[in-house]
Amino acid sequence: MIVCGQVIYPFRYAKKDVPVTTARLRRATGLRADLIRRHGPEPMQQALDLGLEEELDGPGIHPDLALIPEGHGLVLVAYACSMEHGVMRIEWGSAELRREDRYLLWRHHEPLSAKQ
Repeated sequence: MIVCGQVIYPFRYAKKDVPVTTARLRRATGLRADLIRRHGPEPMQQALDLGLEEELDGPGIHPDLALIPEGHGLVLVAYACSMEHGVMRIEWGSAELRREDRYLLWRHHEPLSAKQ
């Protein structure tokens, strides 16, 4: 969903009650990884350029990302849930993706209250 120039993207980061700071993608490629790299915050520390960028990126950017205009930001809605316990944690914020280990480095995150 796009709201006011921001892509709102929910994703489950865990099946158990662990902090969002432990969030890690299963793969360094694909829709989620491409979305975070393309529309998330600029990396705080630039990657070392060894001229291997094309080899590491694989076949290219996920085709669905072409539907999102350049310049739009990304707000991740990360949640931990399971069939047994339901939603245990839910937070929103912005994060960059560390290529070497697929962990999300949160720039800002805050809990969303499940109780209204």
